[in-house]
Amino acid sequence: MKSTTPRQGLMAFVQDVIIWNTTGGFGLQVYRGLLVLGMATGIFAYSFQARFGLSVTGMNDIVSWGFYISNFTFLVGVAAAAVMLILPAYIFHDPDFHRVVIIGEGVAVGALVMCLSFIMVDLGGPLQAWHLIPGIGQFNFPSSILAWDVLVLNGYLLLNGLVPLYILYNHYQGRKADEKKYRPFVFLSIFWAFSIHMVTAFLYQGLPARPFWNNPLMGPRFLASAFAAGPALITLALAIIHHITDYKIDQKIFKKLRLIIVVSAIINLIMLFSEIFKEFYFPTHHSVSATYLFFGLHGHTSLVPWIWTSISVNIVSTLVLAFNPGKDNPKVLLPASGFLFVAIWMEKGIGLIVPGLIPSPLGEVVDYLPTWVELCVTLGIFSLGLTVVTWLIRAALIIEDRYEKLLS
Repeated sequence: MKSTTPRQGLMAFVQDVIIWNTTGGFGLQVYRGLLVLGMATGIFAYSFQARFGLSVTGMNDIVSWGFYISNFTFLVGVAAAAVMLILPAYIFHDPDFHRVVIIGEGVAVGALVMCLSFIMVDLGGPLQAWHLIPGIGQFNFPSSILAWDVLVLNGYLLLNGLVPLYILYNHYQGRKADEKKYRPFVFLSIFWAFSIHMVTAFLYQGLPARPFWNNPLMGPRFLASAFAAGPALITLALAIIHHITDYKIDQKIFKKLRLIIVVSAIINLIMLFSEIFKEFYFPTHHSVSATYLFFGLHGHTSLVPWIWTSISVNIVSTLVLAFNPGKDNPKVLLPASGFLFVAIWMEKGIGLIVPGLIPSPLGEVVDYLPTWVELCVTLGIFSLGLTVVTWLIRAALIIEDRYEKLLS
């Protein structure tokens, strides 16, 4: 009997999670339907890529990393930003953050699923994935930084999946989770959060033939931008949860998140202006990629309005959040957080990856724009990520709400 009880409890847990995530009101069903439609669109577009290869994308011999890797790079930061809730919740025992840390970890899991999906589609076809499997493909560990990236991403996904699962399963059964069992993994996940983004930065920073990326500030600025964009997204998620569910979020949490966002965004802007100063105060032939990005090169100016829009929105959003003109009014705080998130996505995605490849080592300059295939595949992956986040957070909120009522 002792061996069957845990299995029955786990089966009931899984069944309830499925039921919670397949039932609900009309609005929730429409939302789920749109996500399914988005995933179906992505699968349809990927079928073209699987058949004809990467020739159906806007990438070419010069720009070999495009929209897929741009989104991957940005989303690694979103995943790492969960540590900004884990630190105060588990290490400093902040009761406010402890109540919502599970939401941040759900966002991290969804972001990691999207990261790994973007890597898979960037390979061209699914059959190429065997090269990344240790013991089967040519993993080239530990010499390859890419091999390190594969390990840290999958390791961080495992940590952010198992620790919340253990806590939620115990709360589902009406008992407190044993902190001694999961606390060491929390410490490990904090280290891992920094490592996933630093290793990703090292992938670019370690390419001496690409001077635009060969920058010692890249790793720290990756972290600063991540700790601004990630909490901005979590702020939006918490606001939605506060308004459409019975799980109410204390306003003190939004104030603390705003402080984290502001400090990180200011540091990110300082590093950005430091890089711009380095590139243009005394330009050299290594500044050509930056010139292409900010001012255009040989008539190729497709990214110039993109990057200046990103920087302008970034500055304005940071100033609004810093000076707080609405006194934590959601009508001011939430749009500013949303615009900051989009601005960092623009700058850290296309604005980082594509210019690093232009011009080529032979001096060739081309413009890159994603095709409908890339856009639709990206829509499908974002729909998949939102589905994962929705499933995790919906189950977590129901379990935590029941557990809080049980304790009271």
